[in-house]
Amino acid sequence: MCTLCRNQIPLTEFNFKDENRLDKTFYGRIDVKKAACLLYYSENGLVKNLIHHLKYKNQRHIGDFLGKWYGSILKEDTALPTIHYVIPVPLHPKKLRRRGYNQVASFGAQLAKSIHANYADDLLIKTRNTKTQTQKTRMFRMQYGTPLFDLRNPQALEGKNVLLVDDIVTTGATLEACTKALFKSSGVSVYIATMAMVP
Repeated sequence: MCTLCRNQIPLTEFNFKDENRLDKTFYGRIDVKKAACLLYYSENGLVKNLIHHLKYKNQRHIGDFLGKWYGSILKEDTALPTIHYVIPVPLHPKKLRRRGYNQVASFGAQLAKSIHANYADDLLIKTRNTKTQTQKTRMFRMQYGTPLFDLRNPQALEGKNVLLVDDIVTTGATLEACTKALFKSSGVSVYIATMAMVP
């Protein structure tokens, strides 16, 4: 990405010390320790194009690029505690086979590398293959009868700090459901980092 384009990307400047708009998304819903994201997402602009090409155009290197960029910021954030595991929001196996990759994987792996954490994409699993959640209301998303996500081997995360990562936050329902699954592990603390959020 050229310097001109990079300078036009809207950074949130959220960190793991000060309260921010993404933190407030989860207040009263789930006990997330702290949440932050790199970029603001809008219907028109570079961020939308970046994430669209990452998810649907097989441009996986965009995840590496964003992960290295955000990783360089997080490793300087002294308010972020020692993270033991970085875990991406998973895709259902059918969607993973169809797409060929999880668009959050390379982003999460680069974050883990930057902050010297373990990257684990096999602990949190998606149990049902649902259609895209981005255009559904939060109430619609929460009306499923059974959890969308489950946790394998809860003992692995007992007493650990986990950084849960995703691409875009809209209502926060997906991250909330993932966090509930992670809470099957005793004493786990969940932090959130995403590529972007809808203001």
